[in-house]
Amino acid sequence: MRRLPILQPRLQSTRMSAESPATLKDIARAAGVSMMTVSRVLRGAPRVSAEKRELVLGEAERLNYRPDPHLARMMQAVRARKQKRVRAVIAVIREHVPQDGLLSPAYQYVQVEDIRRRAHGHGYAVEEFFLGRDGLTPKRLQKILHARGIEAVIVSPQSTQLPCSRLDYAPFAAVTFGYAMSSPALHMCAGNMTLGIQTAARELALRGCRRIGVAVTKWIVNRSQFGYSGGLFHWQQGLPPEERVPLLLFPDNDISRGFEPFAEWMRRHRPDAVISFDAHVPGWLKRLGLRIPEDICFVAHDWTPRMRGFAGIYQQRDHLAAAAVDLIVTQLSQHEHGVPEVPRQIMIPPRWVDGPSVRALSLA
Repeated sequence: MRRLPILQPRLQSTRMSAESPATLKDIARAAGVSMMTVSRVLRGAPRVSAEKRELVLGEAERLNYRPDPHLARMMQAVRARKQKRVRAVIAVIREHVPQDGLLSPAYQYVQVEDIRRRAHGHGYAVEEFFLGRDGLTPKRLQKILHARGIEAVIVSPQSTQLPCSRLDYAPFAAVTFGYAMSSPALHMCAGNMTLGIQTAARELALRGCRRIGVAVTKWIVNRSQFGYSGGLFHWQQGLPPEERVPLLLFPDNDISRGFEPFAEWMRRHRPDAVISFDAHVPGWLKRLGLRIPEDICFVAHDWTPRMRGFAGIYQQRDHLAAAAVDLIVTQLSQHEHGVPEVPRQIMIPPRWVDGPSVRALSLA
């Protein structure tokens, strides 16, 4: 008889699991702990002893516990409202290395306004930090983030030297934009430029273009994990050899220094359409005596809404920003920090934007 008070809750919970789904209360009763402890264990929250964690997880498995997704979303919303009372911050880490030639308007990066807009919807503020500016080193930034209690970072590589790669990401929920930083391998959001190049080539072909050339820098190709060269190569496999224009990689990240190799490439291969930077290249085409779009079609490889005078590949960076913030919030809600064992990679499909720098589609 003396054993009944111990065994009775377990027997009762077993009967309940056969009749209806087990609840947190059933697990707590069976394990002899509070419902708060059960909730913390099942959410993966810290500060629960290994012994209690093992006990709770064992009882949850024995009772065949399954979480209620509707209740989980409701509780997450409640916890999010509580967190908004504290000024939680997501740090956006940029790189300021002028000698790399990657800070000019020719290069587009995810705007902080788009990141901030999505972060505010989750209850987070956003602050930018520029490695290399005003003596900010990775070591100093690490101390600042620790002192401020910031545990979420979005990394925007903007240098071939990649000072952002020298941070210790163990304390952080982290996401990076693009493939420029391969180590450490963080969760990543990027545009699908293989699809972008193929889409642009298809649109140009519909407008009568046969010799389509791509002229970008090595940094751009690497940042897309060879999306430009791969997309062009795939497209050209369906063309006769005489219509295949080789990829031009400018020898310098500073586009203003690229006229001579560009002019030589144009003379040698004579493309009738060029996919390249909106800066410098349209002026160079005119300098070579070519009219846009009568003599040659031009497509901005990285179109933004300020480029109304051009057709282009729109990489939809506002969606990249939203995806990165959502990845951060998911990590924080699951108490995930550090370099992941398997990085998640989200690719946003680019969109073709028509414009006056390409010929109109024939209605015939």
